[in-house]
Amino acid sequence: MLFSTLKRLRPSVAPTSPTERIRACVGALVGIMLTGFTSKLALGPDVNLPLLIAPMGESAVLLFAAPTSPLAQPWSILGGNVLSALVGVTFALFVTDPIVASALAVSVAIGLMLALGCLHPPSGAVALTAVLGGPALHAEGYAFVFWPVGLNSLLLLGAALLFNNLTGRRYPHLAPAKPVSPHKTTDPVPSERIGFVPSDLQEVLAQYDEIVNVSPDELDALLHQAQIRAYERRSGEITCSHIMSRDVATVRPGTALREAWRLLIDHRIKALPVTGDNGELVGIVTQTDFMRASLLAEDGRLHLGWRMRVGTTLRLARQPKHVVSDIMTRKVQSALPETMIAKLVPPMADMGLHHMPVVDADNRVVGIVTQSDLIAALFQERQTPGAEPRERTKAA
Repeated sequence: MLFSTLKRLRPSVAPTSPTERIRACVGALVGIMLTGFTSKLALGPDVNLPLLIAPMGESAVLLFAAPTSPLAQPWSILGGNVLSALVGVTFALFVTDPIVASALAVSVAIGLMLALGCLHPPSGAVALTAVLGGPALHAEGYAFVFWPVGLNSLLLLGAALLFNNLTGRRYPHLAPAKPVSPHKTTDPVPSERIGFVPSDLQEVLAQYDEIVNVSPDELDALLHQAQIRAYERRSGEITCSHIMSRDVATVRPGTALREAWRLLIDHRIKALPVTGDNGELVGIVTQTDFMRASLLAEDGRLHLGWRMRVGTTLRLARQPKHVVSDIMTRKVQSALPETMIAKLVPPMADMGLHHMPVVDADNRVVGIVTQSDLIAALFQERQTPGAEPRERTKAA
């Protein structure tokens, strides 16, 4: 009974890998050392004030172990620490009882940080340090705000910016741009028309009415990823290899545009993967590429528009040769045969992709999945849950 109660008292923390734990430890080591040594070089070893103050250790925990937390963002550390230092110094100067001054400083600092959106837990310790730091800190008065608080905060923030981004952690954590419809309409993207939407999350958080140590946009992304994982579990093992067309019409970069257009018409398809000498994917050419780049004469011959001719000349440093490489899209999103079909829903629904080439480990084209393939697979899976998906052998 006692063991069960103690186990429940342990906080539930998201699991992290050993690599991430080591990364956070090394980050704190680098950040505090850089802050301390840089302060020493800037001010000299004979300065009366401490080169580092204790709250910087608490800030390092957030900046390196939880860089996505809203409590660890640049405005939080700079605004929170400087604001709390100002509050702490003010109460230290005008309230004689240190206990009363400490309580007022921490309380007011929290209220102001909440009001200004710069809540940073270590800043409460900054306010307390300003009150209880001793005669050396009290003698500095408001200079304490700039040194050591301001300089320590800037140096530690600079170390966090450098270290986190060099080790693959995006910092600062900026809110993602709102998805824009590929059709340039005011409608929300398809994934935001069903299920929960950001406004639902905001209403729930407002009703919860407590500080949540994760930003709403990060929470929204995590919940959507959880939805995809849940769908993958429900949809069994349906992968691209089950639904893709394997007999794929392809073209080479040097294929004449007229020949590529004939293939699109003859096969009644809207896209052709472009492959290199060894069958590797190097691009894709679609009906949209043709329409954007050309004019079709009454005799069916294809003529590049003047803008495309000028653009191709500038981009490729040569006159257009009326071949696929003149108009093809070079940056192509592809999938692997073992990719779960649930992974294809966001790019095809929200990014307006109509075709997804499927490549092997050597980037050679082995198939293609269209929106029609995906819709048919989702419909079949919903109608016959648990049924084995049938492989397609005929080109779409």
